[in-house]
Amino acid sequence: MLEIKGLTKRYGKTLAVDNVQLFVPDGQIGILLGPNGAGKSTIIKSVAGLLRYQGVVAIQNMSSKTIEAKKVFAYVPEIPAMYDALTVREHMEFIKRAYGITGSEQETDALLERFELLDKQDKLGNELSKGMMQKVSICCALIVKPQVILLDEPMVGLDPAAIKELKKVVLELKAQNVTVLISTHMLEMVKDLWDIMYVMDNGKVVGTYSKEEVGEGDIEELFFKVTGNEEMPQASNQ
Repeated sequence: MLEIKGLTKRYGKTLAVDNVQLFVPDGQIGILLGPNGAGKSTIIKSVAGLLRYQGVVAIQNMSSKTIEAKKVFAYVPEIPAMYDALTVREHMEFIKRAYGITGSEQETDALLERFELLDKQDKLGNELSKGMMQKVSICCALIVKPQVILLDEPMVGLDPAAIKELKKVVLELKAQNVTVLISTHMLEMVKDLWDIMYVMDNGKVVGTYSKEEVGEGDIEELFFKVTGNEEMPQASNQ
C-alpha cells in the first residue's frame, strides 16, 4: 500500500502542493492526473525521496524514508537517466546489487526479451534512444519485484508494442497484489487499467474517484469537468 498524509511542499514562497491525502491499497492501480503546474510531479518526486517535504509518506505501513521501505519500492521516472559507461545488462545487475537481491540471469533475460532489449543488452547507456532508456528503466524497476511501484509518465517515448507490453505488466502486478501508482496525462492509455483516480489542480486533490463509481464513464470528460480545463493536461516537470 501507498499512503500520503498531509503532504505539503513549498518552493520558496510558492505553495506547490497543499496538504494532499492519497491512498492506494495493495493490488490496486491508482492514477494521478493534473494539468501543468498542478503539483503531481512534486508529489511523485516526494514519494520517490527526491524532495524534502512536510507530511507523511508510507510504503507498506513504513516511512518511505526508511531502508526497509525503499527495499520494497521501485520508481520509473519520467526522464530516465542512464550511466554512460554501463551496458543495458550492467544497469540491471547494478540495481540487483543495490537492492541486495539474487535474481537469476534467466529472470533478467526474460525481462530484456519481453521489452525487446535482449539484442541491445551490450549497448552502453550513452548509446540508447529515449525509448530504449525508458524500457531499461522499466526493466530495472521490475527486476527488484517491488511491492509498491511508481511510474511517472511511463508510456511517453515508448513504441506501440512496448506500450501494449507495459499494460500487460501493470495488470500482472495488480494480480500479484502489488500497489501501482501511475502519473500520466495520457488518459487514453490508462482508461482500462485504473482502480482509483486522483485529479489534481493548483496543488490540491480536487477529485477522488473509484472505478466502481465512474463505471464506463469518460474519464477525459470527468477530468475536464473537475479541473475546468478545456484541453488535455500535458506532461510537466514541476
